[in-house]
Amino acid sequence: MRFGAAVLRSYEAPFAVEEVILNAGPADGEILVRIAGCGMCRTDLAVRRSAGRSPLPAVLGHEGAGVVVETGGPDPGLSPGDHVVLSFDSCGHCRSCLGAAPAYCDRFAALNLFGGRVENADRFTDAAGGTLAPRWFGQSSFAEYAMVPARSAVRVDPSLPLELLGPLGCGFLTGAGAVLNSFGAGPGDTVAVFGAGAVGLAAVMAATAAGAVAVAVDRHPERLALAEKLSATPLHAASGDLPGRVQRLTDGGAQYALDTTGDARLINDALRSLRPRGHLGLVARLHTDLPLGPGALDRGRRISHICEGDAVPALMVPRLTGLWQAGRFPFDQLIRTYPLTDIDEAEADCEAGRVVKPVLIP
Repeated sequence: MRFGAAVLRSYEAPFAVEEVILNAGPADGEILVRIAGCGMCRTDLAVRRSAGRSPLPAVLGHEGAGVVVETGGPDPGLSPGDHVVLSFDSCGHCRSCLGAAPAYCDRFAALNLFGGRVENADRFTDAAGGTLAPRWFGQSSFAEYAMVPARSAVRVDPSLPLELLGPLGCGFLTGAGAVLNSFGAGPGDTVAVFGAGAVGLAAVMAATAAGAVAVAVDRHPERLALAEKLSATPLHAASGDLPGRVQRLTDGGAQYALDTTGDARLINDALRSLRPRGHLGLVARLHTDLPLGPGALDRGRRISHICEGDAVPALMVPRLTGLWQAGRFPFDQLIRTYPLTDIDEAEADCEAGRVVKPVLIP
């Protein structure tokens, strides 16, 4: 079958929306999905800075949602017509996957970031027959259709706004999962979020939904205004004595802090913002060494990396849609939609901070 997709052919070039070809139907355990919408995540854009580790040409996109068109194998657990949110790929049989921690799959990097599945990889080509890189994050959903592992798809209520749901499979899942799963925040807890982008604001919404008090730190006034609208106390990142201000707002220090920036100064500020035995979670990939200032880890404070919100997507996505239906996780307020043909405008707006979460509509 032939369909439109946004192809990235070099690390410096713009995306090119062009015709691609899928030369075979779903194999065992796979499903073909007609994409209704796909979020753009900074992980997609980080491919440009991957120093050649992420193979090109490729169709990116890993926050897809759509309708199942065809299934492969005797019992993939889904049927044509099902509405699904797509999430990250995992092997399903390593210790982490069997231990309900698929984000720490032994093959996570290979399957999602640096090559994809090798099975049937040559069936996906451009219109001239040139091979495209195996599917990105198990999806390659900057496209009209995507072939994905059935285990990566989560069935959702068909009454939900399907075209907006894709970011629940990664960006919003990461921020909300960090608060609800990794921290286990609840009523009376305090959560300081450093970086009020899509992941950070999802963390703010989850903290509020859990009954915790949230503080949001960012340098963009419009994002701080949005965080305040979502019931967080806003703090500008350039504020003097940032740790002291967070401590005063949280009655002696936050119990939990989440850094989404990867900025060493803010990470140290986040650690110093914690109360004794507080926990700082990092979700952004660090690109430099992380020096920690004297005393940053004193008094039982700890720091850990959190991948995909420690979430099992099949459990977390329904939890988030349920919170949205109850008016307690208004993720749709963070989204701006673009036609797939405007993908370069969406990328520019995302990089400039003019939009929190772009969603591309094929």
